[in-house]
Amino acid sequence: MQRRSIIQATAALLGAASLASPLIGLAQTQTKVEVWKTATCGCCHDWVAHLEASGFQVKTHDISDMAKATQRRQLGLADKFGSCHTALVGGYVLEGHVPARDIRRLLQERPKALGLAVPGMPIGSPGMDGPAYGGRKDPYGVMLVQRDGSASVYQAY
Repeated sequence: MQRRSIIQATAALLGAASLASPLIGLAQTQTKVEVWKTATCGCCHDWVAHLEASGFQVKTHDISDMAKATQRRQLGLADKFGSCHTALVGGYVLEGHVPARDIRRLLQERPKALGLAVPGMPIGSPGMDGPAYGGRKDPYGVMLVQRDGSASVYQAY
């Protein structure tokens, strides 16, 4: 009887370890995102929370609006793609309320591009989807921005 208990306990421990190992690997391989935003921007805070809930590790820099625009330009992104925050992930620029799933797709596909942008602040996009908006969802596009400044729709919502 004792031998059976030992075997069952060992099997249970091995099963628990195999379930936990993907989570341990996830914690060790979280994709890092660096974000430049203003300290008082609620939608920026909500977008960062969206990324963290999606498994990204986010480092934020609270800066002025003018410094944000300068940062965007230094990264090569034209003002016409501007929104309320700028980020870097895996060598790509992110501007605005880009959904986490599109960032994952970008990092998987690795296109030759500058990055992704959601110009403006469309209601219903991540960070612009809180209770204050009453469930409203405006259509918007996630733009794949090329290094020459051209862009195409990467994902439409």
